[in-house]
Formats: sequence, C-alpha cells, structure tokens
Amino acid sequence: MRRTIKDLLSEGKDATELMLDLAFASVFLDEEKLAREVLRLEDRMDEAVHELRILCMLATRSPEDADALSGVLGLVNAMEEIADAAEDIARVTLRDLGVPPELRDDLRHADEVTARVKIRDSSDMAGATLRDLQLPAETGMWVIAIRREVEYVHGPEPDTALRAGDVLFLQGPAEGVDLVRERAGGSPQGLAPPPESARLTDLDRAVDILIRMKNAAETAVGLAYSAVLFDDTGLASEVSGIEDLCDALYHDLQRWVLRAARDLTDDDDLDELRALLTIGQSAEAIADAAQEMTRLAESPDATHPVVRAALIDTEERIGDAIVADGSEVAGRTLKELRLRTAVGADVLALQRQGRWINKPRSTRRLEGGDRLMVLVPEEGLARLRDWTGDDRPVETDDEGRG
Repeated sequence: MRRTIKDLLSEGKDATELMLDLAFASVFLDEEKLAREVLRLEDRMDEAVHELRILCMLATRSPEDADALSGVLGLVNAMEEIADAAEDIARVTLRDLGVPPELRDDLRHADEVTARVKIRDSSDMAGATLRDLQLPAETGMWVIAIRREVEYVHGPEPDTALRAGDVLFLQGPAEGVDLVRERAGGSPQGLAPPPESARLTDLDRAVDILIRMKNAAETAVGLAYSAVLFDDTGLASEVSGIEDLCDALYHDLQRWVLRAARDLTDDDDLDELRALLTIGQSAEAIADAAQEMTRLAESPDATHPVVRAALIDTEERIGDAIVADGSEVAGRTLKELRLRTAVGADVLALQRQGRWINKPRSTRRLEGGDRLMVLVPEEGLARLRDWTGDDRPVETDDEGRG
C-alpha cells in the first residue's frame, strides 16, 4: 500500500534525528556497526524522499496546489541534506580515517552517549516489555528506537514487547552501556576512563570546538522541526542564531586544526585532523539545513496541514524560561522537578552560557542563568516562569509568542 505524504514526512523526521545520534556515536565510539546503521537509514531516506517528490507532483492540480506544496518540498530537501551530512560523518568511521583519541575520551564520558545493543536468544529481555525492564531506572539508558529486521520503531512505547534479534538504540550515561549489553546477552565494551591532560593543547581546543558544534547542530535540527510545526518565527530566529554560531565555530575549528598540524609529519596523525574537519564541515551543513527548514515558519502562509499532521498533533506551544539564581529550581535535576507533571512542560533544549544542550536528560541539574526551551500549554508557561524566577510576562497568542 502506497504511503501518504504525512507518513513519509513523519518517517523522515524520525530517521534524520536517529541518523544524527548514530553518526556522531559511530565516530566517538569507533563502532562500525553504528556507522552501517546510518547507511541503512540513509538508503531508506532516499526511498522516502523519492516517493515524497512523486506524491507532491501527483497532488499538484493548480498553481495554488504547487505553491502550497513547495514548502513541503523545501522541508524534504532540508531533511535529505541532513541525512547526507550524517552519512558523511559515518563514513569517517567506515573509511578508518581515525579521530584523535582526545575526541573519543571527551565524548565517551560525556553526560550522555548513544549505543547499539542486539538482544541475544539467551537474554531474558526477549519477550519482556520496556515497562517490565525498567532500563532507565536500572541502567540510566533510554531506548530511543528499535530495529526489527528491516523496520524501525521510533520512540517505542512502554508496552512495546522486545524480541530476540531486535537491535536497540539507546541513550544515557556511558557506564550504562555495558549494563544493557550484558543484560542483552552480549559482552561488555569496557570503556577506559579518560586520561588526565597535563596541559591544554591546540588539539584539545579543536576537540572542544567540535563537541560544541555537534551539540549545536543537533539542537538546531530539533528546534527547526518545532519551529515549522508551530509557525514560530521566534524559534526560527533561535535556529538562525545557532547556525551563525556553527559558522563561527567551524572557522575556529579550522584555525586550531591547522595549528595542531604544524608539528605533525605522520600521515595517520594528519588523517585524524582531516577527520575533525570532515565532521565539522558536516555539522555546519546540518545547521545550514536546519535553518533552511525554518523558511516554512518564516513564510507569511500557515504551515501546510500535512506537515503539521506529520510532526505532531498538539495544543501546546513553544516557550522559554530563564532560571534565576536562588530560585526553587536552581540546583535541582529535571527528574526531581517533574516538569511534565507539575506544569505540563517537556524540555526540548537547554542553553547554558551560550552553549546548547539538545533534549537534556532527567539527570541534568539546573543552574542559575540556564534557559529552558519547552513545549508547554500557555498556562503552564506562566507557572514555569514563576517557578524559575523568570519575571517576564507571558504574551498571549493575540500578543505574540512567549
């Protein structure tokens, strides 16, 4: 049965977000299987994009139809560019270019990593539901997607039952990866603790910049989808700001990589620096595509209903709240605050000292000055700002965006 434009857009959104997670993880964990998952998803994206273009052409009966669907095609093109950039990152692993160990050390032990785990026949996970397993509580890892043979289940529900042979894609603390691998019947990876650096080198600076680019690019994509969904020009402006940041960071990355290359003569070492530039260029391309996506939100016309239906069906809106020093939320984790229960808010991203953190996990502890981007009902935003000590009034829909 032929899929609809709504189905294909929804699949494309889920696939591009998963591709980004897996592509960066394949490099940082030096795991070829993750890279090949990206290529598998990219093939599916190619098919979906081709089918979407055909459906848009078949649906065009008049100049008005063409004008309405041009925005859909623009969104499709941006999604394709993100998928292509994710593939380029994954190929850094497949070409065995290598990356500096400093990069892997920094990201393996970041607040959150992405992992791939296959359920073996001998595992007691087979036949259990995600609710039964309680993986977040026991390991800190969240299942973000499942591959079952050739089909992907994105954002699986708690009642989803697992089977032997399922491939799980998870996010969480590095120490949780081996806990899930062992429970799934596999062997632990045994990630070594990062070494302590005696001094800050040119390469260290390049690595830090690349990590910032990764986080910014992923956040740009997440916020861009929300900007399109809610016709939110303010959110589109945030994405533009992140894109400008990525441009500036890439220029800084080039400078520090060139400085780090001054004393190198070994081709393998030079290949590692080339890999940094390749990943940085791809991250910049991802941010560019995210900004292109927001053209739909900046258009005077309302978002095409098929796009809105494909992304989400909700009465909520996008808002932000700034955490004041000494407020009730400062120093507490998102898990402790239970924002979804308290004010109906889901945190999309967090901005801290100019740096973006995409979809922060429940263990993230808030600090004064943090800015939360949230999906929240209008009345919930007012309560959230009161709670965080943010004294800005909430604008109504008639007045503008909050």
